Amino acid sequence: MPTRILPAVGDADAVRALTTLLSQLPDAEPVAPVGDSTQLVDTLARLAAESVDELPEVVVVHERIGPVPALELVHEVALRFPAVGVILVTTDVGPGLFQAAMDAGARGLVTLPLSYEELAHRVQAVAQWSVGVRRHLGHGADVFTGAGGTVVTVSGAKGGVGTTLTAVQLALAAQASGRPTALVDLDLQTGDVASYLDVQFRRSVVDLAAITDISPRILAEAVFRHDSGVALLLAPAEGERGEEVTDRAARQIVSALRSRYEVVVVDCGAQLGGAGATVVELADTALLVTTPDVVAVRGAKRAVRMWDRLQIRKAEETTVVVNRHTRTTEIQPPLIQRITGTAVAATTIPANFRELQAAVDAGRVHDLDGKGAVRQALWALAAELGLVKAPETALERRGGRGRDRGAGGLRRRKE
Repeated sequence: MPTRILPAVGDADAVRALTTLLSQLPDAEPVAPVGDSTQLVDTLARLAAESVDELPEVVVVHERIGPVPALELVHEVALRFPAVGVILVTTDVGPGLFQAAMDAGARGLVTLPLSYEELAHRVQAVAQWSVGVRRHLGHGADVFTGAGGTVVTVSGAKGGVGTTLTAVQLALAAQASGRPTALVDLDLQTGDVASYLDVQFRRSVVDLAAITDISPRILAEAVFRHDSGVALLLAPAEGERGEEVTDRAARQIVSALRSRYEVVVVDCGAQLGGAGATVVELADTALLVTTPDVVAVRGAKRAVRMWDRLQIRKAEETTVVVNRHTRTTEIQPPLIQRITGTAVAATTIPANFRELQAAVDAGRVHDLDGKGAVRQALWALAAELGLVKAPETALERRGGRGRDRGAGGLRRRKE
């Protein structure tokens, strides 16, 4: 079968040189080149929406692509379309760029000026890798073949504000609506997802930390399938082992989950380490949970400012969720929005611990009363974020074009 190769080049002369060589490669099928980063991502997303098999095996990104820099584009493609092998064409042959390209997700580099032998060898190797990945995906169960699942991180302004409860309920709501969902406990030292869901499982996120190429089979062995259908990737039982989950490992783990699940919810806890910061940076939606009191709101403001200083995420790209809200409290969502400079979710979570206590104490928060105010609010939040699949209308079931009645989710960053 011919290898489909999609060149992404922003320079006319470079386009001619690259496409001429690609057309000479054996068993190669170059497709029409794209001229900028936006066109590349849009093209891949359109193909992936049909089927993962419609995607080209190889994408060749030239260093003079724009407007997004080449390394950032490589990173975006590798995360959103993990079955596509990316080759970076560059004049820089130094070890620094090589390492940066590998960290971004490239499968190889080809140096300028172009050499037929080097290009042919690299394209063949990357194409074989892509075919192997697709073979694994095709044999796995519950494979999500869209343009990459939605990643939502849930962080706490401080401990005890309801971060884990929020993450768990968002995942349950997404799964219940028919979207394959994974819940990751990245609160590596003090994660409580297993306790909240009454789960005992010896595997954890640490088991994936040292694996450089996470296959669907390896991933399936590390996750626990909860009775609700949510796939759980738990924090380690020994908190000190959390240090084994590096920034790079976190990126690879979330990328692997994103390729197989339509929704990935990550509980980052209240103490953000390197792994959590990496996931917050790449997330489509980053939530920061706070309660409407002075200490928690100050904590939220500190977290937002820290994320901005460290270039993890800008304030306007963060959404604050107000938990334990009452109408009588002095601190209301509009004030929190002004203090933090973030967006604030329209859905607030009411203060009603009595509704939660029995389920939390029993470790069965998945059994919360569906008519309870807290559970209803959390599932409404999932709908607001676009995590819940809209129910099929009668017109759509008859094959007509029904009106899209899904809740308006937050737009993905960088789209």
